[in-house]
Amino acid sequence: MGSSDDSDLIEQHAEEEMGEKSRAASSSLLGGSSCREGHSSTQSSHRLLAYSDALISIIATVMILPVAHTKVESSEELRQSLQLLLSAKIGVYLMTFLIVTVAWAAHIRLFQVIVRIDDCLALLNLACMMLITFLPYTFSLMAMFPENILGMLLFCGCVMVIGIIQCVIVLYAFSHPFLLNEQIQISENQNFYKSHILKVIMRVPIMCFFASILSFIFFQLSYVLLAIVVFLPYISQTLKWCRSKAIGQVEESPDEVLFYTYLPSEPLSKERVEAFSDGVYAIVATLLILDICEDNVPDPAVVQQQFGGSLIAALREYGPEYLAYFGSFATVGLLWFVHHSLFLHVTKATRFMGLLNTFSLAFVGGLPLAYQLTHEFPHHSHNELEAIQISCVIVFFAGIFQLAIWVAALYSERESLHPDVWYGGREHVFMLAKLALYPCVTLGTFFLTCVLSEFSASIFHLMEITVPFAFLLLRLLVRIGLALLRLLFCPDRPELRCVVEEDADESRVSFNSVVT
Repeated sequence: MGSSDDSDLIEQHAEEEMGEKSRAASSSLLGGSSCREGHSSTQSSHRLLAYSDALISIIATVMILPVAHTKVESSEELRQSLQLLLSAKIGVYLMTFLIVTVAWAAHIRLFQVIVRIDDCLALLNLACMMLITFLPYTFSLMAMFPENILGMLLFCGCVMVIGIIQCVIVLYAFSHPFLLNEQIQISENQNFYKSHILKVIMRVPIMCFFASILSFIFFQLSYVLLAIVVFLPYISQTLKWCRSKAIGQVEESPDEVLFYTYLPSEPLSKERVEAFSDGVYAIVATLLILDICEDNVPDPAVVQQQFGGSLIAALREYGPEYLAYFGSFATVGLLWFVHHSLFLHVTKATRFMGLLNTFSLAFVGGLPLAYQLTHEFPHHSHNELEAIQISCVIVFFAGIFQLAIWVAALYSERESLHPDVWYGGREHVFMLAKLALYPCVTLGTFFLTCVLSEFSASIFHLMEITVPFAFLLLRLLVRIGLALLRLLFCPDRPELRCVVEEDADESRVSFNSVVT
C-alpha cells in the first residue's frame, strides 16, 4: 500500500511539473511572439540614411544657383560687383552651406545612436528633410533682400523646427529602446544619454532663436550669431579648456565621452561622409551641363537668319563656353578623384576632418560660379582677368582643404590612416603630391596671370588641359623627383636607390590593385 501511494504521489508531482513547464513554455512563446510583433515593423536605417544624405547634398549644393546666375554686365567692373551684390550672395551661400552641413552632421550623430527605424521614425525624418529642402528658398530671400529680416526669420524658424523634430525623434527612440544601438540598450544610464543628447541638439535651435531676436535690433549681429553655430563645438572646447586652467579639471561622467561629445576627435561615419561628398561632386558636375543646355542652344530662327541654316556655324559661336565647360568638368572630376584617393586610405573620420571636408565642398560648390565667370566677359578685358583669378582662388581653396584633411589625419595617423600613407610609408610622398597638385598649380596660374595678364585666358585653359595628364604621370614624376633629391643629398649611398626602387614597385602593385 505505502509503495503504491508513493508512486501515485510521484506521478502526480511529475504531471504538475510537466504542466507548469508547458504553461511556462507557452507563455514564453506568447511573449516571444508579442516581442516579434513589436519588432516586425522595424527595419535597418541604411536606405533612409542614403536618401537623407542624397537630399541634403542636393540642397546644400543648389544654393550656389542664385550666386552663379547673377548677371554682371560687361560694362560693369567685376570688382565693384563682387564688393556689392555678389559678395553678399557669396557670403550668405557659404554661411548657409555650412549650417546645412551642421544639420547633416547632427543627423549622422543622431543615427549613430538610433540604428533601427519604424514607420513613425521614417515619417518624422521625412518632416525634417522637408524643412531642410525649404532652406534654399529662405537663402534666396536673404541673398536678394539682405536688409530685410523676413529671410532671416524664415531661416531661423526652419532650423528651430528641425531641432524640435530631432528632439521628438530622440524621445520616441528612447521610449522604444529596441531602436537604439546595443550599447545604449544594455546601459543603466539611458536617462543620462537622453538628456545629454537633447541638450546638445537644442543648442543650435536656441542660437537661431536668439539670432532671430537680434535681427530686429542689430541685423548684422544675427549673421555673426549664425556663423558661431558652425564653430560652436570648438568654441565650447576652448571655453572648457580655459575653465580647466582657471579652476582646475572638472570631473565628467565616463558615459559623457561616448556619444555627442564636443571633441574634434569625435568619430563620424566615414561611409556617410563619402556618400554626402559624392553627392555634392555629382550635383556640381550636373549643374555645369544644365547651364550649357539653358544658355547654349541656339534659336532656330536665329540659325536660319544669321547663319543660313548652318547649325555648325551657329554652335561655333559658343566655342569658349564649351571649352570652359569641359575644363570645369575635368576640374570637378579630378577633385573628386583626389577626395576618393584620400578617403580610400582614411580608416576613421572625425568631427574636425568633417569640418575641413565641409569647407572643401563649399568651394567645390562654387565651381559653377567659376564656370559662369570664365566665359562671361570679352577676351583680354580686365573683367576676364579677374574672373580667371577668382576661379583659381576657388579651386585653390577646394584643394587646400583636402590637403588639410590629410594633415589632420596624420596627427593621429595610427587611428585615422592606413599604414601605407603614414609618415614614411610607401604611399606617403605620392599621396602628398596628389593632394598638393591642384593647390600648387592654381597658385602658380594665379601669379602667372598677374604677370602675363594679356595671356590670362590661355594660361588658365592650358592649366585645365595639362592637369589631367599631370595626374596620369604623377607617380613617375614623384619617382624622378625622389631620385633627384637622393642624388643631390645622398650621392654616396647607392643601396638606398635599390630600396626605393623596390618600394616603388610594391607601391605600383598596390596602386594598380586599388584602381582595378
